[in-house]
Amino acid sequence: MSAAASESRRGALRRLGGWGAAALGAGTLAAAGAATFPARAQTGSGPRLRVETLFDGLDSPWGLAFLPDGRCLVSEKPGTMKLLSPDGRRLLARLSGLPPVVDRGQGGLLDVALDPEFERDPWVYWAYSEAGEGGLAGFGAGSSTAVARGRLQGDRLVDVGVILRQLPRHRGNGHFGCRLVFRPDQTLFVTLGDRQMDSPRAPGREHAQNLASGLGKVLRIRRDGSLPPDNPVIAAPAGVTPVPGLWSWGHRNPQGAALHPGSGELWLVEHGPQGGDELNRVRPGRNYGWPLRSYGCPYGSPVGEACRVGGGRHAPDFEEPVATWVPTSIAPSGLAFHSGRAHPAWRGQAFVTALAGAALWRVELGGSAEAPRELARERLLGDLGERLRALREGPDGHFRLLTDSGRLLRLSAA
Repeated sequence: MSAAASESRRGALRRLGGWGAAALGAGTLAAAGAATFPARAQTGSGPRLRVETLFDGLDSPWGLAFLPDGRCLVSEKPGTMKLLSPDGRRLLARLSGLPPVVDRGQGGLLDVALDPEFERDPWVYWAYSEAGEGGLAGFGAGSSTAVARGRLQGDRLVDVGVILRQLPRHRGNGHFGCRLVFRPDQTLFVTLGDRQMDSPRAPGREHAQNLASGLGKVLRIRRDGSLPPDNPVIAAPAGVTPVPGLWSWGHRNPQGAALHPGSGELWLVEHGPQGGDELNRVRPGRNYGWPLRSYGCPYGSPVGEACRVGGGRHAPDFEEPVATWVPTSIAPSGLAFHSGRAHPAWRGQAFVTALAGAALWRVELGGSAEAPRELARERLLGDLGERLRALREGPDGHFRLLTDSGRLLRLSAA
């Protein structure tokens, strides 16, 4: 991904609802851990944004989940999971019981999620890169994304077992996905990357477009890994059996996912190649085009529209994204919709964390449930200079954000 921050496809940043895109004011975030740090506040008109560092010293954090009592689980890419106090300022425990992960490239311990009935039966779910044949030493010969679960007992995970493995395994250390999202019916969405097997220079149908492959897919499973009976029926070519649990396909590397608060549908953000990052409404049984279509270009192409993969436009053969980032990539890594509890002006709006773009993007949505569209977008927190990995709305209605540098941040109105 390009390290440059992307402009919107309309070529402008918009100022909406009083939450302007002005650069944040001066201030320094301290480099210590469990203390209150000076906050950065947005300058300009309207309410100001306040960014507090709640905890510093995490090791490449990737995902977070809030327990019913407010404590916070944070997954760390090297293979550890930490439990923080409800205020996020104290380390309570490092959990034991996790299986080995391969921390290489984009692989490692990825997302974490809690069982919908956690208070009754405390299952924790996580995604990670799993070594192939030969254990950790066999990573180069083949690896894949896996999903496991275990019951939380004190500071241990017990009854640990794998409930899903992405197949086939492949060489390489990129595009594992993976976010985990539970639906109200207690089924689990799993977003899986294409493992960098599809090339925008030579797009084909062998991987993300192959219904029998687990690459570049969204799967829906039950909590124990079995299959729901109401998954979409996919019309596959003769002799092709779709991968179990298939919900949608034609994805590149979906690293952010969330349920829309109005429709309850899954939405995701996924990385494009050189530009073409997408915000998608994920519908059952639909094809999202990769690698046959993208508003992005092969790496190294001159900036412009002529290089767009397959001409760019997805319809009518594939699903059009709701929003894209061109001509360069922001590397979207997390997605959340705000409830509006703490910030009514943000109700129902999408927020996307960015790595290469090093910012938080606010996307205002309009249109109907069947035809949603982007109304405007705004780039926030750009002067933090942080690769923002993930975000979740906390129990108090304010966002918590994870940075690749190891910080847990709280975003609120100053």
